Amino acid sequence: MITSVFKKSTPLNYSLVVILILVFFFLFQIQEPSWINAYFLGFQKVSLLCFILASFFMINFIVKKNGLSKDNGYAILFYLLFILFFPTIFNNPNVVYANFFLLLALRRLVSLQSLKASKEKIFDASFWIFVASLFQFWCVLFIILVFISIIFHVSRDYRNWVLPFIALLAVSIVFLMVSLIFHINAIEFFEKRAVIDFSIDYFKNNYENGALSIYAAVSLFFVVSMITTLSNRPQIVHTSYKKVVACFFIAVAVYIISPNKSNDLLLFSIAPLTIMAAGHIEYMQQKLNNEIVFYVLICCSLFTYFSQL
Repeated sequence: MITSVFKKSTPLNYSLVVILILVFFFLFQIQEPSWINAYFLGFQKVSLLCFILASFFMINFIVKKNGLSKDNGYAILFYLLFILFFPTIFNNPNVVYANFFLLLALRRLVSLQSLKASKEKIFDASFWIFVASLFQFWCVLFIILVFISIIFHVSRDYRNWVLPFIALLAVSIVFLMVSLIFHINAIEFFEKRAVIDFSIDYFKNNYENGALSIYAAVSLFFVVSMITTLSNRPQIVHTSYKKVVACFFIAVAVYIISPNKSNDLLLFSIAPLTIMAAGHIEYMQQKLNNEIVFYVLICCSLFTYFSQL
């Protein structure tokens, strides 16, 4: 039934997903309603919701525009289900903002396969990655994905290798201007964030631990599926899927080395995992198997969400 509903992209699909986002977002927020009477916190919650909604449409745009998915709603549904694993994301503005800028970068890098305006795409992707790193420092590791994309498509032109450094200079200049205006100590700003911490002992309860364990198992399933079936997929999307897989592993690395660790940091891995999950459903033609995947994932998502409220 679920595969039938989301088999085609329709206004009903988008409306349903948007309504579910609103429901789950406000269900989490009403646990602590003090923000309602605080103007700044209220504005922050509204901006969070806007960025989350924008992220849904961005991931949908990426898969449709670059031929990573057919005309269906699987991507936005998977994105919603994966976010429900970690509802505390709804209270972490830095991670949500950084993730949106990373999606802007991923959009440009995946579209690089067309070889049109390649220099602009490399600069834009690098720029957005460095902007994301201002919110979550170790997002800077995603610059590796830019160089991977250059190797895949435009490695012969030496100017493409220089563009990420020009983007770094541009973001640095903007940040220094902002820090001077708002009296931010730039050195202290990065000293607090440029820290490596491998410890994973942040769990407040067993439900957070369980959510991580289930998410890890689900991720392993879809990553293995993508890697083992990649050779059977259309040649034109091979490099795009390779970049998506690389993006996922970079996101895992960001989670592993980041200080102040939390499940929220896994948000960076949700977009590439969504693309792989949608690709799995499209590749596997057995309707019964796909229904089982959806129902199991829905049960896991709802359990982990409500157990952490």
